[in-house]
Amino acid sequence: MSSVKIECVANEGCRIGESPVWDEKESALLYVDITGRKVCRWSPATTRVQAISVDAPVSSVALRKSGDYVITLGTRFAALKWKEQLVTTITQVDKDKPNNRFNDGKVDPAGRYFAGTMAEEIQPAVLERHQGSLYTLFSDLSVVKHFDQVDISNGLDWSLDHKTFFYIDSLSYSVDAFDYDLQTGKIGNRRSIYKLEKEESIPDGMCIDTEGKLWVACYNGGRVIRLDPETGKRLQTVKLPVDKTTSCCFGGKDYSEMYVTSASDGMDKEWLSRQPQAGGIFKITGLGVKGVPPYPFAG
Repeated sequence: MSSVKIECVANEGCRIGESPVWDEKESALLYVDITGRKVCRWSPATTRVQAISVDAPVSSVALRKSGDYVITLGTRFAALKWKEQLVTTITQVDKDKPNNRFNDGKVDPAGRYFAGTMAEEIQPAVLERHQGSLYTLFSDLSVVKHFDQVDISNGLDWSLDHKTFFYIDSLSYSVDAFDYDLQTGKIGNRRSIYKLEKEESIPDGMCIDTEGKLWVACYNGGRVIRLDPETGKRLQTVKLPVDKTTSCCFGGKDYSEMYVTSASDGMDKEWLSRQPQAGGIFKITGLGVKGVPPYPFAG
């Protein structure tokens, strides 16, 4: 595996970089800085980052079929018009929990936006437990709640045959699978397919490749791991020069490049001096696999 190459393409020092999504139309990488309250777009052509500031922690961004983007902002699903820098609320969840915010989100193969919530952290990965829920925003802008009692709602993706939904609740240290109905968006029959090893630390964001294998970013583990959801075995580990790796996606012209976001929140001066690229965006090439293009929100 000596052909694997890792480079920091945007050393922006995100507080919590998250939710990388490749925007094919713009040939650019979208991502958010949750506590930095910014939606960002990095262009490989210019190597520059454009950022739009928002009024609350912004935890995920997704493409929208009608153009522009949808985001999870505080406890709101919202629309983002990029050129106008205009954010409009679609709907709100967890109204009875003022201390909650959304965390990771992703659009399913039918164009529904799945996203989950959590309590605000006191410090990284320290929070009031069981406060979160998993939701879906449908194309008619209605919302369904799947379940609650979630600690840190995190990585999500779908199997290539669209029959399985993969999901991470970080503090369970597990990657879980559900039966998934593409027609209705319903999920059921939850089971664990992989428990993280101690050195892998906390499972965070996740994506799938064209061979149906999962890639999971390990927060405080400084790595992404490749898993076989059928056998529950780890197939590969790619270590990064930062500890707080948060999420991953495939992008680039043919989706053969992996992009990994990272965080710097919770790191003291000494730690940051050892990892000056903390909070940066990394590009990994030479993995020998490709990813699946992101689905746009149908609403």
